[in-house]
Amino acid sequence: GSGIAGGTTALQLANAGESITLVTRATTPEESNTYYAQGGIIYRGENDSPESLAGDLFEAGAKYNNPQAVQRIAEDGPKLVKRILIDKLQVPFDRNEDGDLSLIGEGAHSSKRIIHAADATGKAIEIALLNALKSHPKVKILTCHTVIDLLTPSHHSINPLQIYEPQSCVGAYILNQQTGEVIRCLAKDTVLATGGLGEIFLMTTNPKGSRGDGLAMAYRAGARVINCEFIQFHPTTFFHRHVPNFLISEAVRGAGARLVDAQGEPFMTRFSPDWKDLAPRDIVARSIHVVMLEKGLTNVYLDLVSYMPAIKIKEQFPTIYRQLKEYGVDMTTDLVPVVPAAHYFCGGVWVDEWGATTITNLYAAGEVACTGVHGANRLGSASLLEGLVWGYRAAQHILKKLPGQHIVDEQAIPDWQFAGSDLPDLALIQQDMSSIQHIMWNYVGLIRNSRRLERAWNELRDLEFQIEQFYRTTRITDGLIGLRNAVRSALIVSDVSSTERLGQQERVSSTRSGKAKKQGQARESTAVESRGDTVDISSAARQLAETRDSQIARYQEMLQTLRNENGDELQSVRQRVAQGEFNEPAVLENVAEAISNLPQFRTLSESAPKTPQSR
Repeated sequence: GSGIAGGTTALQLANAGESITLVTRATTPEESNTYYAQGGIIYRGENDSPESLAGDLFEAGAKYNNPQAVQRIAEDGPKLVKRILIDKLQVPFDRNEDGDLSLIGEGAHSSKRIIHAADATGKAIEIALLNALKSHPKVKILTCHTVIDLLTPSHHSINPLQIYEPQSCVGAYILNQQTGEVIRCLAKDTVLATGGLGEIFLMTTNPKGSRGDGLAMAYRAGARVINCEFIQFHPTTFFHRHVPNFLISEAVRGAGARLVDAQGEPFMTRFSPDWKDLAPRDIVARSIHVVMLEKGLTNVYLDLVSYMPAIKIKEQFPTIYRQLKEYGVDMTTDLVPVVPAAHYFCGGVWVDEWGATTITNLYAAGEVACTGVHGANRLGSASLLEGLVWGYRAAQHILKKLPGQHIVDEQAIPDWQFAGSDLPDLALIQQDMSSIQHIMWNYVGLIRNSRRLERAWNELRDLEFQIEQFYRTTRITDGLIGLRNAVRSALIVSDVSSTERLGQQERVSSTRSGKAKKQGQARESTAVESRGDTVDISSAARQLAETRDSQIARYQEMLQTLRNENGDELQSVRQRVAQGEFNEPAVLENVAEAISNLPQFRTLSESAPKTPQSR
């Protein structure tokens, strides 16, 4: 990956004297999610503090954030922006007439702390970063190269006894798109910075190639992946029936634009009286969705012309202005049609505070990684900052342990051996990718329910089987690699999508009997929904990072439900207990006893494991 995360790691390691190979599937290294980031990057505003930024991150993330990660980014992030981006790379951020950095506000930020380069901040950062990398003697950039899979001795070594060794990564198999050659690239350390997976959805702000490559490769290698149900949908992307969605930056609303319906009436006050149009992205996206459903609209509109002079619009948003003009929309005179679209992946490959995964010598940084800093929903302009912080920290951790490291013996890992002979069928590849995108958009999108998720899982599972057969008999290409990764990433997302509304997505009940009962509307609530005729009572521990005492109290409440509710609910909870979801032994002993005393469940109870822990 060649965005801010991968580029920062590469530059820090190269500056320390290490030889770096930077791999990108794109024809130019500039082609990355970073390049297309419009709004800005978090810095530090007047009267701002790490505590204030941390509070905003927690609020946007539904308080599901990793506290250690939030503290790290809040304390170190602005310092690294100053040291690396402003002082070292000299990124041309906008400045006021007095020479100070221009600070703007964005949705869910309690102060103006965003710095920007007009409305093309990511482009400015990417160009500055790549200028440093391209001129560095220790950096080799491979374009038009696609990583096929990570090299792990337990999977790829010629020595079968490697399966007993701790899991580690020693490099990757890489496809040269132009020659068709597969390179065996061995390395002391490997860093995944492949970006997100927006392309698995029908509507997305992401560029081509955001197929979940890094997530799928890490999953196949055995790395831990978490929070994969949390997909952020950006509320405002340009809507045109014949044009791919592109982002209309949150900075436009930060500058005063209002969301309006087809009659030009603002509507966000109804959904968020305090924040209005600057509410967190999840609230804005769902509000737009509700208005579109209520009024039968294909889109809503963004009204900036009523709140900002035309000359100021052109000056502050030149890139967006030019893009819209290409498609017949003049944002200085017209309302801009917008809809939500898949934007950012808040989950990913689990990493610690240094970017290390659960596989030795494998790191991840940026959107492909899950530090926990975003929780269930990302705060605006936090993505570039996270990539910078964890890209830097991964490099520092690698440098500390490099003196004792060795590249694996070349004889231990064979060359690529799985070359199929069939010619790739582009019609099949394109149709399968289209199927994935429609399934994910319709069933695993902004609004989810159990029937949709079950349908998605079944269809994607069948599709993956067909794609794997296709993959193993066909000459390998970038498109085929991406298709294989896309269907695996889609299955990961659909499989773990939670039963609660938490952060960006909302779950709705789809019940035959109509007896499913709501237990609250806020994102802290416990959702109750149906799976056919069986009611599923979800765990509050999945919704918030609760303390041990509050978890036990919640389990006691579940126990009371067991004693009072109908058999369908009992059976569902009983099944979840048997799967080990609830892990407080004392409470589980009471749960098991309550079930075993019911005649209709005696057989089920007797067949379950007898220890409280396994129950």
